[in-house]
This record gives sequence, structure tokens and C-alpha cells, in this order.
Amino acid sequence: MAIPVSNKDARRFFIERQGLSGPPGRSLGKEGLYDLVTRLGFVQVDSIRTVERAHHMILFARNQTYRPAHLDALIEKDRLLFEHWTHDASILPSAFFPYWKWRFLREEPRIREGWRKWRGEGFEAVFEETLERIRTNGPVMARDLKAEDHVSGGWWNWHPSKTALEFLWRTGHLAIAGRTNFQKVYDLSSRVLPADLHAAEVDHDAFVDFACRGALMRLGFATPGEIAAFFALVSPQEARDWVAAHRDELEEVAIAPAAGEKPRPAFAFAGIAGRIGQAPEPPARIRVLSPFDPLLRDRSRAERLFGFFYRIEVFVPEGKRQYGYYVFPLIEGDRLIGRIDMKAERGEGVLSVRRLWLEPGVRASSGRLEKLDAELQRVARFCGVERVDYRDGWRG
Repeated sequence: MAIPVSNKDARRFFIERQGLSGPPGRSLGKEGLYDLVTRLGFVQVDSIRTVERAHHMILFARNQTYRPAHLDALIEKDRLLFEHWTHDASILPSAFFPYWKWRFLREEPRIREGWRKWRGEGFEAVFEETLERIRTNGPVMARDLKAEDHVSGGWWNWHPSKTALEFLWRTGHLAIAGRTNFQKVYDLSSRVLPADLHAAEVDHDAFVDFACRGALMRLGFATPGEIAAFFALVSPQEARDWVAAHRDELEEVAIAPAAGEKPRPAFAFAGIAGRIGQAPEPPARIRVLSPFDPLLRDRSRAERLFGFFYRIEVFVPEGKRQYGYYVFPLIEGDRLIGRIDMKAERGEGVLSVRRLWLEPGVRASSGRLEKLDAELQRVARFCGVERVDYRDGWRG
């Protein structure tokens, strides 16, 4: 029989698993940052810089002493982190690389077939030439090769060498050695990853166990589908088979949703259900989350647990947007309390707050608005502007 878990306990446990329960002002440092990324499993990378880029905001939400320079050092100097794909481009511990080799093997034929449909026959013509150039001459950026291509445009406006670079990266032949003005610097993966990790091999069973065990650890409780989706490494069937093979390590739990609907069955490691209720109370302060925060990565799960419907509207035509182009969720304690539309206007030196939407039942009390202002002041300092500017009508 499934062990019942209250919605409040489930929320707090999931928040704790996602690294949002620790003291946000405790000194992090470079070693602590590495531990945080490992604990999360991955940190999504995104180029949009409405306030600050997604990976920086994800880490800052968990610890206000986070310094982007430490992340750069862990990737580009220490090589303890590398950049590759989960459900999207992400920063990962380099220790995961041997398991990602299975992803490379699985992705190569799928990408090759899919990209042939988009780019047409012959799209692979410069792959070996591009790889040989990097092997001989060292790291490159896409812009270094564009001028050498005789044609440009096409799918996503990628020139042939850009297509080659992305394919060779997605399939593990190349790795991201660093970024310059957020442009990827590509090099041979053998020159970027630590030699022992680049050479290491794991068998299929170890790969599936790593993906499923690691996902369940970080989610706390999950269905097989949620386990498979976490790293996007294994299929739902592989996750179901893993659960069936490890039932002696697992227990069934019934997670109460926020909306008072029927509890949702899930799995957790044995003994977890007894500890879920002991999860610490998250900090009471308000924090701004990135639209790509791992707490919200699975939108349906977030909606069930928090009663918070969220969709990013970057690709929604302006006239059809409910909120805005790039609107940030707000968390207070163990509740998602609303969303805010703001932008760092660096030329003016301000964090421009355009609009606030609080969830039904969440009051815009003076105490809550003071907490929000304190968080926005922190965000402003983090993204390098001098002050917060509240535009007329920002409270809706």
C-alpha cells in the first residue's frame, strides 16, 4: 500500500532536493558551487539576458554569494564541469561524461537522420574537414569558420561549418572549452575533459542505473516517466524496467496535489517517506527564479505540487501573451506566490520592474512588498545595475 504524503511535506521535500532550503547567504565559494551543481545534477544554459542568463540566476537563487567567475573557473580551468545536453543545453559535472557516451551513441543516428531532412543531402560534407581543422589548429568559434564557407543561411541560419560544429559537439567528438561573449569555443573533447573521464567506459546496466538512480535521488519521489525525463538519457520503458528491477530498494508513495485532487502514486527510495516530513522549512524570504529553474523544469509536476501554472511566453506572439516575454516566477518559503516582469536596463543602470502578478489568495501586504523589494535590490546588484526602478502601474 502506498504511503500517503501531504502536499506541504512533498513541496518542502522537493524544494530541499532542489537546493532551495539552505541559508542563501552562507558563503558558497568555488568548492561549494561544484557541490551545488552536482547536487542539482545539471544547470540549464540559456542565452536570454533579460536580467541575467538562466544558469547564473538558477545558482544565485540558491545562494546570493554565488560568483559567475567561480563557474567559469570550474568549466574552463579546473575542468570539473562540462557543457552538454539534457533536455536542453546544460552545465554538468565532468564525472558524468562516461555515462553521456551512451547519449552520444544514441543521438548520432537520430540527429543525422533528422538534420538531413532539414538541411538536405550533403549537409555532412564538411564534418571531417571541420574536425581535422580543430585537431590540427586548436579551438575555434563558429564565426572563425563562417567566412571560409561558400554558402550560408538555411536551417536556423547555420552555415555549413556551424552545422558541423554543433553536430560534432552533440555527438561527443567536440566539447565546449569555454565561451567568449557567450559564443561557444569548440575543441576536441579529448583535450577538454580530464583524460581519465574521457577514456572511461560504463556498461549499459551501469548507465541506466546512473540515470534512474540519480534522477530519483534529486527528485525525491517520482513516476518512471519523471525519472526518464529528468536527465533525458533513458526511455520511459528503461525507467519502468529499472523500477521493476529495484523494487526491493523502493517504496510506493501517494503524493497529495495542491488542488486537492486524487493523490498521485510515485516511487521513492525505501525510508524516504519517513523523512519527507522532516524536510527543513525553506527560507521565508522571497526569491526570484529563472524561467528555466529546475524546480519548474517539469511544468506539470510544478503545477501539481504548487498549484502554479507557468509557461514561458518567449515564443508566443506578443498580442497573445498572458503575462510577458520573459516573466520570472517568485517563491516565498514553500509557495510559488506570483511572477514578475522586469528587465535590466544596463544603459540606464536600473532594474526596471514593469508588472507584478500575485497568485490568488496572496496579499500584497506591506511586509511582503518589503521582502520583494529586498530581493529585487539583491538581484539588481547581482546583474550589475545601480537601483530598482518601479514603473507606473507595476502592481497591476
